[in-house]
Amino acid sequence: MERRGKTLQTEILWTAPALAMLIGYLLGSIPFGIILTRLGGAGDLRSIGSGNIGATNVLRTGRKGLAAATLLLDLLKGAGAVLLVAHLWPGEGPLAAVGAFVGHCYPVWLRFRCGKGVATLMGIVVALHWPAGLVYAAVWLGLLATVRISAVAGMAAAVSAPLAMALFGRFDLVLMLLALALLVIWKHGENIERLLDGTEPRIGSGRGQDAAEPGFAPATEGSEIRRHD
Repeated sequence: MERRGKTLQTEILWTAPALAMLIGYLLGSIPFGIILTRLGGAGDLRSIGSGNIGATNVLRTGRKGLAAATLLLDLLKGAGAVLLVAHLWPGEGPLAAVGAFVGHCYPVWLRFRCGKGVATLMGIVVALHWPAGLVYAAVWLGLLATVRISAVAGMAAAVSAPLAMALFGRFDLVLMLLALALLVIWKHGENIERLLDGTEPRIGSGRGQDAAEPGFAPATEGSEIRRHD
C-alpha cells in the first residue's frame, strides 16, 4: 500500500507539468499563417517565399491585413498558453511557454517544420513578465522600422528577452528564455549566412522576391531561388 501511495503521488506530481507542456504545444502548433492565407485566398503559404508560416512570409503575399492578423494571433497563442496554464496550475506557466514555442517551431501537423517563433516568443515574454515584453516589443519594432531586416530585428528581440528578465530581477526565467533565444538564432541560420554575404533582403524590397536594395546583391538570372525569412 505504501509503495502504491508513493507511485500515485509521483504520477500526480508529473501530471501538471506534462499537461502544461502538452497544452502549450497544442496551442503553439496552430499554424495561423497557413489558415489565414488559405481562408483569404492567398494560396498555400508553404509554397511562397521562404515557406515559413510566420507573419513575415505572409507579408510576401502582398496581404498586409493577413500578415498583421498572423502576427497578432501568433503572439496571442504564446501568451494564451502561458496564461491558461498558469490559471489552471499556478507555477507551471514557464513549461507551457516552452511547449508553445516548440509547438510553433516544430508543429506535428506540418511534419515538424516551419515557424521561427519570434512573434510567439513575444507573447510568451509578455505573459511571463509584461515589462520585459515591452522591452522585447521596443527592440523588435524599433529595428524593423530602422534596419528593416526581419531576421536582425527578430534575433535581437529574442536576445533581449533573457537580458530584460535579468534586468527586472526575474532570474528564474533567464535560463529558459536564453535557451529559446538561442533556438531562434539557430532557426535563422540561413538568414545569418545571407547577412554575412550582404544578400539578406529588407522588408519592402519586393513582394515574395529577393529584390535588392543598396548594399544587397540581387539574384542573378538562372541562379537558384533563395528562400529567406
